[in-house]
Amino acid sequence: MTRIAFIGLGNMGGPMAANLVKAGHDVVGFDLVHDALKAAEATGVKAANVLTEALVDAEVVITMLPKGQHVLTLWTDILLSVPKGTLLIDSSTIDVESARKAHAMADDAGCLSLDAPVSGGTGGAAAGTLTFMAGGSQESFAGAKPLLEVMGKKIVHCGDAGAGQAAKICNNMILGISMIGVCEAFVLGEKLGLSHQALFDVASTSSGQCWSINTYCPVPGPVPTSPANNDYKPGFMAALMLKDLRLAQEAALSSGASTPLGAEAAQLYALFEKLGNGGRDFSAIIEMFREAS
Repeated sequence: MTRIAFIGLGNMGGPMAANLVKAGHDVVGFDLVHDALKAAEATGVKAANVLTEALVDAEVVITMLPKGQHVLTLWTDILLSVPKGTLLIDSSTIDVESARKAHAMADDAGCLSLDAPVSGGTGGAAAGTLTFMAGGSQESFAGAKPLLEVMGKKIVHCGDAGAGQAAKICNNMILGISMIGVCEAFVLGEKLGLSHQALFDVASTSSGQCWSINTYCPVPGPVPTSPANNDYKPGFMAALMLKDLRLAQEAALSSGASTPLGAEAAQLYALFEKLGNGGRDFSAIIEMFREAS
């Protein structure tokens, strides 16, 4: 049993912490949102009223936060309260530069650290089937892996500090681009008189196959578990897809990489959010293409 402080108990962090409890770990959670803290407490997570209370005797600290600046601010406070040798794991999706700064802060404090963002959405968080993309030392990865395996089914050590975040934004740029392509194809198919099922049966088993169609098909019917069958309830919110696409564009700019499709995808999701769809599943962007047609 490991004593874990879990900071950030929202739609992803809450079920991740619950799975650690199910595995027999002693998890103390903290979140600024009272409802999130109470929901986690109902799953067996011990609720802390303040951050320092969650950190008492913690061997591992896991953070799941919205932005890089939140991580840096929080880790500054955490590192003042935990002893040397404590392992800090950040599963937020943030910019690579902030992730590297967080690693440097932990190293200066004599702590181990890992950036370990996830893929798999809220369903994967609840089911314990997330993919973790980890960046950090071999020692940090070895210490974190048994815990990550409780929350995920695929754990990949991508390299040194920041490599997990790099892999995450590259993966999600692929996802954002591919979902747009799939949505455009279904709208075109509708105009040409193809049924959704017919196009799915062809594309999902031929050269058009990809996760965006085979697992997360953006039209109702072919994949019963996709958000399209639940009025596009996320899932993975369009606002979060836009966040990841913007992180990819920041990284492309700083590294000199050419990503024209990634840039176009970011612009399209920015428009989709501006139209009031940020809280819907990202696959609902198909409706914007229908309206444009």
